[in-house]
Amino acid sequence: MSLKIERGLFKYELVDYHAILATPVDADAKEIRKRYLKIARHLHPDSVTIASVAEKQHKSQLLSKLVNPAYEQLSQEKNRTEYILVLSQMGKRLVQESTSVELKSDLARQLASTPNFEHTYKTAIAKIAETQYDSLQQVPQIIALLSELNLVYLMRTAGKSFAASSTVAQPKSNPTPNAPPPKTPTPPAKEDSVVEQYIRRAQELIAKNQLAPAKVELQDALKLAPNNSRCHTLIGVVYLKQNLTTTAKVHFDRALQLDPQDETALAGKRKIEQITGQKPSSSAKQTATPHSGTKQPDSGGSGLFGGLFGGKKK
Repeated sequence: MSLKIERGLFKYELVDYHAILATPVDADAKEIRKRYLKIARHLHPDSVTIASVAEKQHKSQLLSKLVNPAYEQLSQEKNRTEYILVLSQMGKRLVQESTSVELKSDLARQLASTPNFEHTYKTAIAKIAETQYDSLQQVPQIIALLSELNLVYLMRTAGKSFAASSTVAQPKSNPTPNAPPPKTPTPPAKEDSVVEQYIRRAQELIAKNQLAPAKVELQDALKLAPNNSRCHTLIGVVYLKQNLTTTAKVHFDRALQLDPQDETALAGKRKIEQITGQKPSSSAKQTATPHSGTKQPDSGGSGLFGGLFGGKKK
């Protein structure tokens, strides 16, 4: 079974076995086997009893002609070592030649510019792996995205520093005299960044009062974006709900340093001051004092603040 993919490592006439299995390029044999077994169970023709004959055939082909060969290549120590060496040399060669690399996905462009690229890379791979083979028609596009991430990771590991203006190669054109200028293509819808995904999941968990996993999501987000005021605010909310007022205050203070108008952080500080009996801080006083008739947010349990902090203290 051949898939026509012209992105990532496939563009350089390499079969990206790691993209086929959705494993990081530095995955060990144990991790590769675990991932393969999960895919094999999912793609087994009898895994879904109500599947059509065509769907079963498609699954069988993906497994036998795509997934199995990738696993055979990566499961053998000698083959995997030689293959990793080829990938490493490819990354170094592209860096040395200053090759202009075309990145089509927002996720790959984010990986190209983020400081903590190793964490971002592995997090993205793990997230994509969860649904890689759920839609059989989308498999080529997902493998292409994974291969693009692998390519960026290899280049960054080899020392590549992507400039914002040179991350994406400009398409070549053959201008015709007196021809009108080409139309600017409509940019694709921007995917949520990894940090935004963490924040969204944390908000959903907080709404369900699942505070421990929400804290984990926000801690991971802060590793990637330590100066994200929204992350500090939300983790402050989590700590406050857990009655850890001192730690909550640290994060609310940091959020307000980054964004003095963050109403949720201000409300959180007021809540802590009510609990501890402290005098209102200057920032809290500013928000509590009406200015020129403008209605100020309720510091009690109604609206957004009530939803986050669990209502008024009784």
